[in-house]
This record gives sequence, C-alpha cells and structure tokens, in this order.
Amino acid sequence: MQIRLPKKVHNIINTLEEAGYEAYAVGGCVRDSVLGRTPDDWDITTSAKPDEMKRLFPRTVDTGIKHGTVTVLLGGEGFEVTTYRIDGTYEDGRHPSEVTFTASLKEDLRRRDFTINAMAYNERDGLVDLYGGLADIENQVIRCVGNAEERFDEDALRMLRAVRFSAQLGYRIDETTGEAIKALAPNLQKISAERIQVELVKLVVSPHPDYLRNAYELGITAQVLPEFDLCMETPQRHKHHCYDVGEHILHSMLGVEPDKVLRLGMLFHDIGKPQTLTVDPDGTTHNKRHPFEGEKITRKVMRRLKFDNDTTDKVTKLVLYHDYDIAPTEAGVRRAVNRIGEEIFPMIFTVRRADIAAQSDYMREEKLAKVAYIEKLYREILSRKEAVTLKDLAISGNDLIAEGMPSGRQIGETLSALLERVLDDPSLNTKEILLKLYKEL
Repeated sequence: MQIRLPKKVHNIINTLEEAGYEAYAVGGCVRDSVLGRTPDDWDITTSAKPDEMKRLFPRTVDTGIKHGTVTVLLGGEGFEVTTYRIDGTYEDGRHPSEVTFTASLKEDLRRRDFTINAMAYNERDGLVDLYGGLADIENQVIRCVGNAEERFDEDALRMLRAVRFSAQLGYRIDETTGEAIKALAPNLQKISAERIQVELVKLVVSPHPDYLRNAYELGITAQVLPEFDLCMETPQRHKHHCYDVGEHILHSMLGVEPDKVLRLGMLFHDIGKPQTLTVDPDGTTHNKRHPFEGEKITRKVMRRLKFDNDTTDKVTKLVLYHDYDIAPTEAGVRRAVNRIGEEIFPMIFTVRRADIAAQSDYMREEKLAKVAYIEKLYREILSRKEAVTLKDLAISGNDLIAEGMPSGRQIGETLSALLERVLDDPSLNTKEILLKLYKEL
C-alpha cells in the first residue's frame, strides 16, 4: 500500500533516515490515509532520541521532552516527532509514571490504544501493520492492541475514545474490548472533565451520534453523564411519542446537522423529563415544565464538564425554548424573537423539526406545518427589517434625555414599554411617533 506523504513530512523522515535513524508517520494520519481521508495532522515516530532530533533540525520546540516528543517547525508548520518508547506504570489512569526509550518500533506500536491507530508508514518500508489494524479496518471493528484491560488501565479515557472512534467510523466494538470497558468503566472517574468533554463532543458531532447508546450499554455514561442514563430508563407512554426519553433523544440528534451547539441542544433538550415525570391512572405519562428543569440540569452538567460560557449559554437557551409556544402571528413571532434572542431563534426551527421527527406519527404533519408557517412569518419580518429588540427602536436613551428625562433606570423601562408597542405594531417605529408615545406615557 502506498500513502502520499506531505512534502514536509517526507523531508523530516528523510532527514532522520539519512542520519542513520528509523522514522515513520504513525497513528491517526496513517489510519486516515488508509481510509482515503485527508489527515488533520501528521505525527512521526523515530528511533532518534530528543537531543539527537534537536541537533538535526534548526527549529524545534520541547513539546513533551520528558515523554520523548519534540515539535519540528518547518515553514510555519509544526510536526510532533516522538522517540520510540515503552510506557511505565500508569498510576493515575492517565499518565505513565515514567517512559523508557527503545530502539524497537514494534514495542512503540504495542503501547498504542487501538489496532487501527497502531500502524506506521514510510516510503522505504511501506505500511507497517504488526497488530492487525488493516484487517480491523476491513472488518470495521475497534479493537485494543494486545490486552484490552491493560490498555484501559493505562489510560481510562481510551474507553470513551473507543465509542468515539466507533461513532466516527461506523465501526462495531470488539467483544473482548467491550467486556473490558464494562469491567473498568468506573476508572473514568480519574479522568479530567476537560478530556471527557473533548471526546464527548467528538462523539456528538460524529456521523453516528446515536452511538452514545453504546456508551450507555457499556457503562460509560453512568460515570461521565449519569443524567443521560436516567433518560434511557424513563418511559414515554403518550400518543405523541413512540420512544422512551433516551431513545427519543438519540433519534433527535440524527435530525440536526453536525454542529456542536445543535447536537448538544438535542442531547439535552429533554434531559429534564425524568425529574418531571408524572403518570396518570391509565398509565399515560406527562413531563410538564420539563424545559425549565432541563435548562437547570444542562447548565449544571455543562459547567461540570468545563464547557465555555458561550456554548453553555446557547445550548441552555435551546433547551429552555425548544418547546416554547410561539403564537402563529406576526406579533407572536416578533415577541418570540425578542424573548429567545436573534442568534438562537433561527436554530429553533431545526430543533423543532428534529424533535417532531423523533416523535410518533400523531399530528406530525400539523406540527411541521405550524413550524413552517412560523418560519415563513419570521422570514417576512426579517425582510421588512422590523424591530424585535431595543437596538432596533427608532429612538434611543439619548433622545429621551434630550426630551428632559433624567438618566437612570427610567430610561430603560420607558424604552422597553415603547418596544412592547412596536412589537404589536411595527408602523409605530418612527422617531416622531415614539416621542409622541413617550409623552403620553
């Protein structure tokens, strides 16, 4: 098998080989190349020690010198080059207590997580596949290199990574690897929230976000997202639904594009249903006010997982307003935009359609027709550039001050009162009319 190496990667490998060392592209870049994909970055492994690398290349950065990694800078790009190594014991479930440099490529590849990530390549030797990575790609399976429990003992995050790779590639998880995950899932408690978040987002925006189901079945979400486990165990016996809460969530995620905010919005949109569940005498379930409970739970979870404030604010708004009753009138839509926010409001249509698609057929056409009509009204409001927020008013606080109003809280209250009138009747949004209304107020 021939892989086309980027010129700079070829030059780094060639420089190391000319100096008498072995060097290969390794890991994800080789996997992606085999799959016909363009790698995001290229990692290189070599028999050269860090100090030997630094003598060969004029510009380097000591990225992880303790673990043998040097970043070689070529033409403004950085390439991580790491010495063959054998990892010592992993006392914290994340980092080896020590590493030993080795001259053996086989030993270096043996410490890697999954067979599909344990292949190396250079133009002299071609593809080096010592642990069956190519066969596992052909069979579409995620399998640990060597003993699965040892690999997960070394770094517990690999358990979540197994599901993430499975979701990204559409592969199944090897049975032995899966059994090891079930046994060792509690070790994920040792992993930082930041690392959990990164893997969770990659899973959620993958082509198969519903593979989160596998994380539930393997016991992973019980450790990192127990709120989702409650959803998987909460029934929905109602004419509007055909799935339990968790399955409804998984199906709804498939209904939106792989955008982080949208996918997370669908993941959390019904997260408040277990806490708001009520059951009628005939067994019919209800979840009244679940968006309000869901907004609180979502914010708590996203803070726990160290999401940035902007993402958290957007996702929690989608959760809070995903089921908001928008009156199908122009005034109703203007008021909804004002309440939900101009940035988030357009996403509501995508969220609603995905939500409806993951429900039963009951009144589906009527629900979708209402969404389409509200969206039509919204587009017309946008085209006419009608006021929906205070910044859209034809007057400002300075105009009120010029009319003799003292600066302070009263200005904001007056502008809000005027906006209420304009939301009902956009024709009032002229400076002359608004000043007249102000005097009447």
